[in-house]
Amino acid sequence: MKKRKVASMLGLAVLSVALERAMHPYEMAAVLKERGKDADMPIKWGSLYTVVANLEKHGFLEAVESVKDGGRPERTVYRITPAGRAEFEDWVRELVGTAEKEPPRFRAGLSMIGILGPDQAISRLRQRLAQLDDHVEAQRAALEQLRPLMPRLFLVEVEYDIAMTEAEGRWVRGFLEELTTGALPGIEAWRRFHETGEFPDDLGEFVER
Repeated sequence: MKKRKVASMLGLAVLSVALERAMHPYEMAAVLKERGKDADMPIKWGSLYTVVANLEKHGFLEAVESVKDGGRPERTVYRITPAGRAEFEDWVRELVGTAEKEPPRFRAGLSMIGILGPDQAISRLRQRLAQLDDHVEAQRAALEQLRPLMPRLFLVEVEYDIAMTEAEGRWVRGFLEELTTGALPGIEAWRRFHETGEFPDDLGEFVER
């Protein structure tokens, strides 16, 4: 992946809304939250203003005017520059077309699950599965709310998130089935290791004979 002058994913989101029309940062945040983008990344005022300032510094945004609404502080309105549009398009091309290895924390946990023992592993995986199901339900509800308001083109990342979460859920259910039925090869050796704390000399005990 390229090293970018403004690497924050919030910068990508800012460029996406600035592409539509000139906006001040408060409006950018409001549009991003209205479209559910705060589910993908935290949108905090300090971070947002810093990102906008960096985008302006590197020529991706430019200030076009300052506006004052009632007793509110003066706000600077920014628009995307040709360089900003080029950066935005290049960034999206890279994200969509480049398969990047992004090891999740869950994978790291699975690589060391042996320390928990089968019973605790079952308990924790059931807990995770319930959270995955809740996430899918919440995302489906959000998707149904957004469908009447936005074209599907701007919602495909939510569909992707649901599909990936459901895929993980299917895998966890399958693994849980092996654990709860005792079908996982070496599960008894695993249980003995957890109970005694003694690692077997022969790893073949963990392999189906």
